[in-house]
Amino acid sequence: MIELHYFAGLREVTGIAQETVDLTGRTVEELWQWATAKYPDLQSGSVRIAVNEEYALPADVLNDGDVAAFIPPVSGG
Repeated sequence: MIELHYFAGLREVTGIAQETVDLTGRTVEELWQWATAKYPDLQSGSVRIAVNEEYALPADVLNDGDVAAFIPPVSGG
């Protein structure tokens, strides 16, 4: 099982802060496709995915127990 976390405004888009899904063995790209099918409004902005606190590449494979975070664009000053 993979634990998903939605940060900042993405919590409002999904209506939840976190959930657990069975996507072990899938790629980060497949996770993105799953998430945008379930939450179409995720597609409206630039979202990065981090796995185990490191930004992930689309071809990275998810392992059982991984924690994936959907991170919206961040600005600072």
